[in-house]
Amino acid sequence: MNEPSEELTTAATLDRDRAGEAPAPRHGREDRPKRGRPWLAVAVTVVAIAGAGAAVYVIKPFSSPPPAPAASADPTGLQPVVERSLSQQTTVDGTLGYADSYTVVVPTAGSQPSGAGSQQPGAGSQSSGSGQQGSAPSGSPPSGSGGQGPPSGTFTALPAVGQVVHQGQSIYSVSGSPVALLYGAVPAYRTLSQGMTGTDVKQLNADLVALGDATRSQLDPGSDVFGAATATALDKLQDNLGLPQTGTLPLGQAVFQPTALRVGSVSATLGESAQPGGGVLQATSTVRQVVAQVDTTQQDHVAPGAQVSIVLPNTQTTPGVVTSVSSQVNAPSSGSSGSAGSSGSSGSSSSNGSGSSPDTVDVDIKMNDPSAAGSIDQAPVQVNITTATVHDALVVPIDALLAEPSGYAVEIAGAFGARHAVPVTLGLFDDADGLVQVTGTGLSAGQQVVVPKL
Repeated sequence: MNEPSEELTTAATLDRDRAGEAPAPRHGREDRPKRGRPWLAVAVTVVAIAGAGAAVYVIKPFSSPPPAPAASADPTGLQPVVERSLSQQTTVDGTLGYADSYTVVVPTAGSQPSGAGSQQPGAGSQSSGSGQQGSAPSGSPPSGSGGQGPPSGTFTALPAVGQVVHQGQSIYSVSGSPVALLYGAVPAYRTLSQGMTGTDVKQLNADLVALGDATRSQLDPGSDVFGAATATALDKLQDNLGLPQTGTLPLGQAVFQPTALRVGSVSATLGESAQPGGGVLQATSTVRQVVAQVDTTQQDHVAPGAQVSIVLPNTQTTPGVVTSVSSQVNAPSSGSSGSAGSSGSSGSSSSNGSGSSPDTVDVDIKMNDPSAAGSIDQAPVQVNITTATVHDALVVPIDALLAEPSGYAVEIAGAFGARHAVPVTLGLFDDADGLVQVTGTGLSAGQQVVVPKL
């Protein structure tokens, strides 16, 4: 009977050894409670620690309190009522380019203009210090110089598109000889030589002085007589151009135009025969200009001298001034939609058919700062034209207006968040700045009106 008991004891001892427990003493039961007390202490400690951890987790003494619910944001803001001048504008379409247009042709002989070769009173007398001499003949050109055209030749040099040609410079060449650009309203139509008079001679004298080929004391720029001083100065011009110094200006050696030319297109071809009267090129002046198409109903607002603003293709705004208004009305194109398509027109033709654009007039506008346009040419722009102006007006943002059954009102912000509506009457609108003129009882500058927040 003892053998099985010993086997069980041995097995229990081995199990305790594997678990790392100390072998139980063999001397009696009274020692077992002492062995159990350490396990109870450990259990109590574990429970205490766990309880403390739970307390820390629940109480979280070092964490921030949860955020309070966010208050609803006020969707409105405040803007002041101001007293100022206000302008109403309308926007029209325009085209940015260069002023005026000119066609250059090979000079051809023709009958002289009325008075071009006539003798002026005292024209034959020598001007003080001018160097001119002798009386001029009746104005008829010397034999062989009036009825003949320039010698035919071949175009050997032509300007490039966009090139600017100034007074005294070569504008093209024929058979290797440069043709000079000179300033004047009367075109070249004859050979000019000593003893002649006329408007074309006066142009030549003014050009020679302007170019520095003669001084005012040597040559009167207002004289219409071709004298010795003219011939001397002309020799200098011809020398500068590399031409033979003849003292005369043969027909075809120069062209007269009113101003410096900016070449827009060239119609002649190198190697082509330069026939008298044949086209050479088309050009403009060098003055930047906007041509706007203005509704005839708004024509009174764009008199010469009126100030405008121009919105360029790069969205930059630059000021300008109206220089002229055409008297010719542009008939609308049926079926097209103009910039002011919904507005009426004073012309009967604008009512022909549905959707036709209004009658317009061309308005020429000079840019105050031409450099703002850079090299932009023939580009669409917008022109803001002021149609009305008021001074010392109460002005509020358009967004401040409240539509009511009886009209409009604005909401005034008072002390401690109080607000009340004030009925207003509307005046001018400035759509560009988003402002409107208002009047109303109890409305004054400095008050704050309620507007929606952006």
